[in-house]
Amino acid sequence: MTEKTTPPSDGAKPAKPNREERLRQALRANLQKRKSQARARKAAPQADGPEKKDA
Repeated sequence: MTEKTTPPSDGAKPAKPNREERLRQALRANLQKRKSQARARKAAPQADGPEKKDA
C-alpha cells in the first residue's frame, strides 16, 4: 500500500501530441465542412424554406 507506482514512460508522452494532433485535424475538418455548407447555402436559392405570400 505504501508502494509507489510510476506511470509508463512510453504511453504518457506520445499520447498527448497524438491527441492534440487528432483534435487539430478534427477541428480543421469541421471548419472546412461548415464553410462548405455556408457557401452552398449562399449560392443556392431558398427553395426549402416556407413560401412567402403577399397578402
